[in-house]
Amino acid sequence: MIRVFKHYIPKSLIFLAIAEFLLFLGSIYVGTYIRYGSVDTAPPGGGDFPEGLGYISVVYTFIMMSALTAVGLYQRHLRAGIGGMFLRLIMAFLIGLVAMVVLGYFFPLLFLGRGAFGISYGVSLLGILLARYIFIRIVSLNAIKKRILVIGAGEKASLIEQYFKRKSDRREFNLVGYVHLPHEDVQVDPEKVIETDLTFMELCKKMDIDELVVAVTDRRKYFPVDDILDCKMSGIEVVDLLTFFERQSGRIVLDILQPSWLIYSDGFSQGNMRAISKRLFDITASLLLLVLVSPIMLLTAILVFLQDFGPIFYKQIRVGQNWRLVQVLKFRSMRVDAEKDGKPQWATKGDTRVTPLGRFIRKTRIDELPQLINVLRGDMSFVGPRPERPQFVSEFSENIPYYAERHRVKPGITGWAQICYPYGASEKDTIAKLQYDLYYVKNYSLFLDLTILFQTAEVILLGKGAR
Repeated sequence: MIRVFKHYIPKSLIFLAIAEFLLFLGSIYVGTYIRYGSVDTAPPGGGDFPEGLGYISVVYTFIMMSALTAVGLYQRHLRAGIGGMFLRLIMAFLIGLVAMVVLGYFFPLLFLGRGAFGISYGVSLLGILLARYIFIRIVSLNAIKKRILVIGAGEKASLIEQYFKRKSDRREFNLVGYVHLPHEDVQVDPEKVIETDLTFMELCKKMDIDELVVAVTDRRKYFPVDDILDCKMSGIEVVDLLTFFERQSGRIVLDILQPSWLIYSDGFSQGNMRAISKRLFDITASLLLLVLVSPIMLLTAILVFLQDFGPIFYKQIRVGQNWRLVQVLKFRSMRVDAEKDGKPQWATKGDTRVTPLGRFIRKTRIDELPQLINVLRGDMSFVGPRPERPQFVSEFSENIPYYAERHRVKPGITGWAQICYPYGASEKDTIAKLQYDLYYVKNYSLFLDLTILFQTAEVILLGKGAR
């Protein structure tokens, strides 16, 4: 993993992104050369694109990379098979094609010519298919993965097997085994348990270990501090289990979270520069998006009114930053009498209170577009934990440890939990999503916000988690 602006990104994905960036950038020059025999002279019949070939290649690269991100092809735990990945690639290339055609119409400087662009498009498609095939083959090789040894084989260590069940969860590391310590009951795969008389240092050298993950269940009974310190001072990486989960899964696991870790770990920073930069980003992004989607919002408002001549907007009190109550706006997607008894209810799969139009605007997330007004007013941020109703917040704060900490920042239209976990409709789901919300609060940066925004496009395009 490489940490970029406090956000953990797998090395394999970074190398893949660099390779694909260069492929897209170079494909424009390759296509132009094949079509015209040169990239330094104007094409037969006039045109001056050689002077702007650099601009075209950069714009094309940006659009195509954005399209790949939007369909989820840079997810850290993409679980689509070969067929699923191919379909996502086709979707991304179709999005990129439409975007380039539209831009070429409005900005003639970006028009390459149908022949040259067609060749460039084909070259980049073949190049990306080849790069993805090589990527899949390479990341499956244990030889290039970090070899980790877990210190402990009890309850805490067993969480690794629970949270990293699939091959896609272990792309970055190869779990060599668990070292059984005295006074611990074995709760992991017995075939992975290591019983040895060797010191940790000797064991690490023998098994070619790159990193130790400390997962001792009860440190009061036995904690091999001297052995672990010897490994650390000899150059072997040592991390605690919670940091390992944060790095590899993008969440903070509540099962093992201690207040001391929150206090001493990096992150959770609040400052004037962070607040100003985030506010400027929110205003810019919301204004730009409001201009782009205003026709959709106008049409939706008309259709919502015509379906039953009821209210267009649904106004609901939610808990904002520092537990301040804010009124969140949405297009109404349910019947007028959806909560006639006044009691809040979870939205369930196939909810009969949702209107036919409401199902569509929920699936496409159009119902949440009025929240752009909340962002402009400063009640919400563009990216952050989803705002929850006061009744649920009171209940969750009593039953779920650290739930209140998600309200240290402004709630958002989209968030890290929304792209990493499907719709939550129970307390169990709320606990799972809280782990991602805490990761966001801890590691916030504009880079992470942009990452979330690009990946939100996949949620909308594929209709993930909507109810």
